Amino acid sequence: MTRAVQTLSVLLLVSSVCYEVPPSQEHNPAWLLLTIDQLYLSLFLGLVPLNETVQTEVIPVLPFYALIVFACYLLARLGVAIFTFNDVPEAHAELQKEIELAKVELRQGKVEVD
Repeated sequence: MTRAVQTLSVLLLVSSVCYEVPPSQEHNPAWLLLTIDQLYLSLFLGLVPLNETVQTEVIPVLPFYALIVFACYLLARLGVAIFTFNDVPEAHAELQKEIELAKVELRQGKVEVD
């Protein structure tokens, strides 16, 4: 083990020993992220024995895969939000009034408007 790996292993050990979730923070996503980071770091450093192929080809690209999965989740969430967007008739009427007001102001400024 190199000195850097030893240092990271000790830091991982210390962070896991000091890891106690306060009751007020049980549902805070930051604690889950800390746990996921610790798990990934232990896999990346080889502290958990895995198959050589998995260790060299799969584990190093997991953060990129997680980023792509997170982006797909956000795009799906955006698509659902757009699909279920509620129509507001009052806002539509207000927007139409603002458009007419803008057309009147542009015509007063001698700008041709359809």
